[in-house]
Amino acid sequence: MKIILIIISCMILAPVVANSSYGEDLVVYTNRTVFSPGEPLFVYGVGLENAPVIVRLGSPNDNIIHFEQIVTKNDGSFHYFVMNWPQSTENIPFGTYVLEIITENGKQTKSINLKFTQVSTLVEVPIQRTLNTVVFAPETGAINNVFRIYVQTSSDGLLIGNEPDELLGTSHVHLPNGQVQSLSDNLEVLHQGLYYVDYLPALEGTYVFHMVTFDEGNISHGSAATNVLSQDISGIARQILELNSSLSETATELENLKSETSGFGATLESASTNIDQSVSTISTSVSNMEEGSSQLNSLLFPIVASIAIILALQIVIIARRR
Repeated sequence: MKIILIIISCMILAPVVANSSYGEDLVVYTNRTVFSPGEPLFVYGVGLENAPVIVRLGSPNDNIIHFEQIVTKNDGSFHYFVMNWPQSTENIPFGTYVLEIITENGKQTKSINLKFTQVSTLVEVPIQRTLNTVVFAPETGAINNVFRIYVQTSSDGLLIGNEPDELLGTSHVHLPNGQVQSLSDNLEVLHQGLYYVDYLPALEGTYVFHMVTFDEGNISHGSAATNVLSQDISGIARQILELNSSLSETATELENLKSETSGFGATLESASTNIDQSVSTISTSVSNMEEGSSQLNSLLFPIVASIAIILALQIVIIARRR
């Protein structure tokens, strides 16, 4: 009885009509659109008489947290208590949920967006998803070398997944020469909400990857830039390794030269010592020669003087004879 009164009061105070794009044979209401932990969720409406109807509640990350089949009454009406909202967990986080009412043959489906928050109010608020697009690209690349760009798409903080050509259909890259190249046909799915594209640059310069997410009428943009060089870091690293190898060989040769020059220094020192000894010996010989020359001069001087005297006497004698 208490549940029926709550349902009736909810129908009077806060009816919420589901989307009616699939026909008017199925009409669906919920007691409100914004919920907080501990509050009940009711769904009610009108469909075909005595017909089975599926009630399905999906979380923001596309997980099914409630699934049940009920049968409408003779007049086609139905009302169903879905659940009391629990405390937020990883499986049931805060965010936007989708409640779907599906007929047995699947021809008619009605959906209602519900907001699960920390605090709810009785005032109806518009449901709006907050999309976020994050792009991960390398800072540098090289011409004719493939590098990978990652894209993360989320709604209300949770990853959202879809076909990349639909979710990221207008994504593109701005080339260094000013041209724009579409990426919609090159995006691949890595995981729900995670995508990637392998890109091969042909020009040197800055590439700006502009990713555009469009989901349920909402749009989000994200971008990242990569500077493409004539060669990548691996090429520079190889050159550095080659330079290190050359430097190592040069260091080895310098060590060999050092060892050789150290022996040569000892040889030079020995030669210098021998030269000093030779100079000393020559100096001694010169001194001996000077002494010998002095002694020879002392011996020759009397002889020369005697010869001069004899010559003078002969000249005198010859002069007197004449």
